[in-house]
Amino acid sequence: MFTFPSDEWVAEFKNVINSSEKYKEVAAQWEGDVSFICLANQSIGLNEDFAIWTDLFHGECRDAKHLTAVDAQKAKYVITGDYSRWKQVIKKELDPIKGMMQGKLKLKGDLPTIVKFIKAAQELVECSSRVPSRFLDEG
Repeated sequence: MFTFPSDEWVAEFKNVINSSEKYKEVAAQWEGDVSFICLANQSIGLNEDFAIWTDLFHGECRDAKHLTAVDAQKAKYVITGDYSRWKQVIKKELDPIKGMMQGKLKLKGDLPTIVKFIKAAQELVECSSRVPSRFLDEG
């Protein structure tokens, strides 16, 4: 089990993405780095924002790492949300595209491009759900 969020969770997320044949196929034309920012929640011990930066290129995750939220903002696409929203995404209780459209997640970047690559976005969610996750607010 990998605690979300943590450096170990990020490393396993990268491994899962790169082992996904479906992601390789549906993201074959995607180019661009994406940051996912989980906002601080002191009530569960997440005392500062936790940002995950991914270098996604033609169906491969060339790199994934924990960055400061300031550095993560430099990515071409930045998706920001509360811890509870990211937990819902990982558990497949919240579709991230719908979450962006409903204001539950905030996107910095071009939404039409994200929508064009919706299958790649959906497979990233599938990959996140395949990381054996333990959540900070669950015993």
